[in-house]
Amino acid sequence: MWGRLHEAILHRLGDAQLLELSRAVLDSAHVRAKQGGDLTGPSPVDRGKPGSKMHVLSDANGLPLVVGVSAANTPDSLALKPMVAGHQTRHDPHRGRYFKPLRLHADKAYDIPHLRSWLRGKRIGVRIARKGIESSERLGRRRWVIERTMSWLIGYRRLNHRYERHPRNYLDFLGLAAAFCCYKRLVRLTT
Repeated sequence: MWGRLHEAILHRLGDAQLLELSRAVLDSAHVRAKQGGDLTGPSPVDRGKPGSKMHVLSDANGLPLVVGVSAANTPDSLALKPMVAGHQTRHDPHRGRYFKPLRLHADKAYDIPHLRSWLRGKRIGVRIARKGIESSERLGRRRWVIERTMSWLIGYRRLNHRYERHPRNYLDFLGLAAAFCCYKRLVRLTT
């Protein structure tokens, strides 16, 4: 239900010309899991304590387009395809719109050759920092929006820690928070 609400708000933002899909930004953040359960694992950044990762794909303005959850010990690169594919399938057949970013920005965790070629096959420009070649700091002028989006989502205290044993429940809370972020932008810019 919350996913459909988030999608409906995204369509309203699209109607009001408030989505900036020239660039999309992808990143993840660690969340400590208090109960354990599915999609939790030993966190490499929190001394092996159980945790999860929240994945967020946002537009160039920082509006969350797609959210996801995985285990804390899962590589970030495994989330790229589901997040981008989940966003591309969100279209409105009545209005004939098809949401697709023109360019994807991500950090070095997503620098894998087959992912780059997969994105090129989808006709999405790739702006991923290369391991050992480029500094992630050069991406800062575009990537700060995803950091801000993550802080918006973590601002909802329910998302700071994962208390749910079932990942679907945490994903529902995450989807609701994403819908709130988009709705606030819609109300502020249309009134």
